[in-house]
Amino acid sequence: MTLNQLKYAIAVSKENSMNDAAKKLFISQPSLTGAMHALEDEIGFDIFIRSKNGISLTVKGAEFIGYARSVVEQYDILDAKFVSKTNVKKQFSVSMQHYSFAVKAFIALVKKYGYDDYEFEVHETRTHEIISNVKNQKSELGVIYENEFNKTVLKKVLTEAGLEFTPLFDCSIYAYISKKNPLAVEKLKTGEPVTFEELDDYPCLSFDQGQYNSAYYAEEVLSNRDYKQIIRANDRGTMLNLIKGVNGYTLCSGILCEDLNGRDYCALKLDTDEKMTIGYIARKASIISEIGQKYIEEISKYKKMVLD
Repeated sequence: MTLNQLKYAIAVSKENSMNDAAKKLFISQPSLTGAMHALEDEIGFDIFIRSKNGISLTVKGAEFIGYARSVVEQYDILDAKFVSKTNVKKQFSVSMQHYSFAVKAFIALVKKYGYDDYEFEVHETRTHEIISNVKNQKSELGVIYENEFNKTVLKKVLTEAGLEFTPLFDCSIYAYISKKNPLAVEKLKTGEPVTFEELDDYPCLSFDQGQYNSAYYAEEVLSNRDYKQIIRANDRGTMLNLIKGVNGYTLCSGILCEDLNGRDYCALKLDTDEKMTIGYIARKASIISEIGQKYIEEISKYKKMVLD
């Protein structure tokens, strides 16, 4: 296995085409095809699925490409520092469930480190894609939650993916709702917690998880409850519009980021003893980078904002 083979494999995974990758690499297609077959023979499994519609990664191939990217990136940094004396930017990527505080922590990190030495990626996405991104090293870290209901299944899924969950802080459960919702108007006056019976008059909003739309992958706690009205959305902007447009609500940690979401929303304490644990996932036995550690520190600051 050579460094060039790893670079070739990464290029093919990006282009989904041997011909297009060969052009980008300035080599002939037969040479590239031969190099990929030799690499697959050496490692003992297929990296790519080849069809008339193009090339895609196998499951093991996606994992392999993740490690290949890491190796090539580290080589480029070594070469830039000690050989060519050029400035190669390091990369930091994080995936997260739809948490505005996780985005805000990312913003703080970008402002702290700047763009001279780093290229940044943030993926606010579905639970399964977060796990896949960290497993395949597309992201160094993933921000998710666990609770008594999902933690057994999540632990099994994470273990199979070679990942582990590290808890950061616990939160009570809140209904995130428009301040103009009649229920919010009432509860903000009395300060009393809201019950599910009261919430049943309004649609529950949930982030769609695609083909993995099971209660165990849900981003909202108490996802196994039978809700009378439910609407699924796939991005935070749409969710915020629905909260105001149809007087919907979603269940959350109660950590508010008004500078990102606006001041039109509030968090009503849910009348339940249930808790959720915010934490991060990373590859087992991996050494988290300096900037990764700083991101974890930024996330941990929100423990002070947890409402009780």
